[in-house]
Amino acid sequence: MEEGLEVSAKTVDEAVEIALKQLGAKLSEVEIVILSEGRAGILGLGAENARVQVTRLERGRSRMSADFPPRPPAISYASHTAERAVEYGPAGVDTSGVSREGRRVIEQLLEGLGIDSDVVETKAAGTASTGGALVAFDIRGDDLGILIGRRGQTLSSLQYLVNLILSKKLQSPTTVMVDVEGYRARRFESLRNLALRMADRVRGSGQPVTLEPMSAAERRIIHLALQDLSDVTTQSVGEGENRKVTIVPKRR
Repeated sequence: MEEGLEVSAKTVDEAVEIALKQLGAKLSEVEIVILSEGRAGILGLGAENARVQVTRLERGRSRMSADFPPRPPAISYASHTAERAVEYGPAGVDTSGVSREGRRVIEQLLEGLGIDSDVVETKAAGTASTGGALVAFDIRGDDLGILIGRRGQTLSSLQYLVNLILSKKLQSPTTVMVDVEGYRARRFESLRNLALRMADRVRGSGQPVTLEPMSAAERRIIHLALQDLSDVTTQSVGEGENRKVTIVPKRR
């Protein structure tokens, strides 16, 4: 019999992490149904937590071999108006409509903000840097730091808004990645290199190293970069926006 539970948290990623901890399971051993993506609200008003249902798969049904696979397992979005859940993934999906409408949504938002820029579609292969997005866009122009914000928070909000509008337009859960002047790709490489350097420090000193607070997506990059090492491992510690990754030596 499959074991499952429903969890709510500020974001989908945080809810999934909580559920995995409570179940004592790996990401490869569960099926995830997103009941609600939640919403940030405006100035804190109307905010709503994300809700997920995480079910441990029966033995033999595991789809992945690692806690943080380069390509995520299928995630289904439960609809409140339809009986069936919709699955999505980069493979075998016609992305032409997503590409066309996604570009239009981004351009309209930028126009409304009075920002002069170009929206260029880039490669989205479902890797750790794209988060399994169907389509990826890069916004290019001058003085676009305002779209990135501190630790990429403004960019994350923009991407969330684009996906929310796009999903409503297409009447289907849709995931696109939005970047600004290649910021996400540079941040991905920077975090990966940081993880490897800190792993060397832990290996040499035998003492744990705790990194700065990061978003769930950035913590996953650290976990992914070090998941195959035999002498160190990673843990997430803390709560909410103060959640960090600690790199610790493996016990022998």
